[in-house]
Amino acid sequence: MSTSTASRAPMEELLDQPLSGGALWLAAIVLATANFIAVLDVTIANVSVPHIAGGLSATTSQGTYVITSYAVAEAITVPLTGWLAGRFGTVRVFAVSMFLFGLFSALCGLADSLGMLVAARVLQGFAGGPLMPLSQTLLLRIFPPQMAAAAMGLWAMTTLIAPILGPILGGVLCDGISWPAIFLINVPIALPCAWAAWTMLKRYETALIKLPIDKVGLALLILWVGSLQILIDEGKNLDWFSSLEIRVLAVLAVVGFVAFLIWELTEEHPIVDLRVFRHRGFTAAVIAISLGFGAFFAANVLTPLWLQSYMNYTATWSGMTTAWMGVLAVLVAPMVANLVNKFDPRKLAFFGMMWLGLFTLIRAFGTTNMTYWDVALPILLMGLGMPFFFLPLTNLALASVDEPETASSAGLMNFMRTLSGAVATSLVNTAWEDKATYAHAELVGLTDTSGAVNQQLLASGMSPDAAMGTLNNMLNSQSIMLSTNEIMLLTSVAFVVAAMSVWLAPKPTRVVDPSASGH
Repeated sequence: MSTSTASRAPMEELLDQPLSGGALWLAAIVLATANFIAVLDVTIANVSVPHIAGGLSATTSQGTYVITSYAVAEAITVPLTGWLAGRFGTVRVFAVSMFLFGLFSALCGLADSLGMLVAARVLQGFAGGPLMPLSQTLLLRIFPPQMAAAAMGLWAMTTLIAPILGPILGGVLCDGISWPAIFLINVPIALPCAWAAWTMLKRYETALIKLPIDKVGLALLILWVGSLQILIDEGKNLDWFSSLEIRVLAVLAVVGFVAFLIWELTEEHPIVDLRVFRHRGFTAAVIAISLGFGAFFAANVLTPLWLQSYMNYTATWSGMTTAWMGVLAVLVAPMVANLVNKFDPRKLAFFGMMWLGLFTLIRAFGTTNMTYWDVALPILLMGLGMPFFFLPLTNLALASVDEPETASSAGLMNFMRTLSGAVATSLVNTAWEDKATYAHAELVGLTDTSGAVNQQLLASGMSPDAAMGTLNNMLNSQSIMLSTNEIMLLTSVAFVVAAMSVWLAPKPTRVVDPSASGH
């Protein structure tokens, strides 16, 4: 919103005053809440698919489109954030997105057919995409420079905790109320926050940049991101490249991506500013964030699957187990936020990712007779490394670009983080089962070669079929445990590689300047 050089009325002068005190922190809570519910809705429906499918007379595989549709729509709009903010204004886009997110959440909850629900989820994803990068951008803009690290700490906490709490909250709401509640819960949060954001933050509105719409770039973005996201989500169900549909999606994703790169790098007014990758610090930080978040999602997705399927945990207890990661993350984040401006962020990020790699490695030696705390304690301690990993890398990335590029770079960084999480989730689901099948086949040839165990089971009164079933269940349990340990080992390696990649970035020469982050 451009300001006039003419004399201003007292109200206009008041709007030019920066927020301070309680109003500043209230605005920060509104922005953090927006980021929280946008990230939460990525995972809140994960455990609710059977409930939704049953309620809408659909199959479980059809119900997964509720997850896919949101992820595809959000993945498309996140990298568009910089262009949208320049075209319509940072605060205006944020407030409208928040309002629409609440409105489309209500439509999701009121859906009476799967088609209506998927359509509403697409619209919800479109609205939710800009909330993540713009909440980050506006937090940096409203806080004075000496408090920028605290702003990033607040934003990072919501980003880290929301995907952990999503499945827990989804399960509780589905079991305790009904599946529409997982969407309707957003409405009384999003609508008041939209009003509060516009009321408090319109003084921070940015000047509008009337750029032409890059229609070709937008079409190519939708083509390759949509194809890739559907490929990732449906690959396992369709047996990957043995399916013609998956092969076609792969060709569309690759060709669309290459065409998108060429077009955006040569277009005068690109819809996604890929030129920010010319900054070595930004590129290195994004690589590290992508690898780190991929590893984080891999461990976070695998743990509840293993606990519920083979360790006899309920959905609630598996959620309570994984939620321990958020405890130390919340406690440590404010301290890390203060350290970011005092120490080389590369050293802090390296420590954080190596810490995560260490405790993931410890988790690679699990057994089928582990107690609750044998599982939960390493997860709790992993939480200590999350703020050290995420906060310094976010600051490093945004401090490495030119100040007017902050909104665009924030959008691209969030896009890469979201995409890496989706890819990791799909790879883990597939690799876990494949490795378990391989381990089962190996164990069959090594187990009870003398027949002694089988004889003991028969002697205890079991029928031959029951004895064979018991042996097979033991093999299944052990093969899944071996597969889980192997995935954890590979995840640990990914954290170490991410830690090493951070040294590709030069030492930043400045800290993030809040005064320019909204442009």
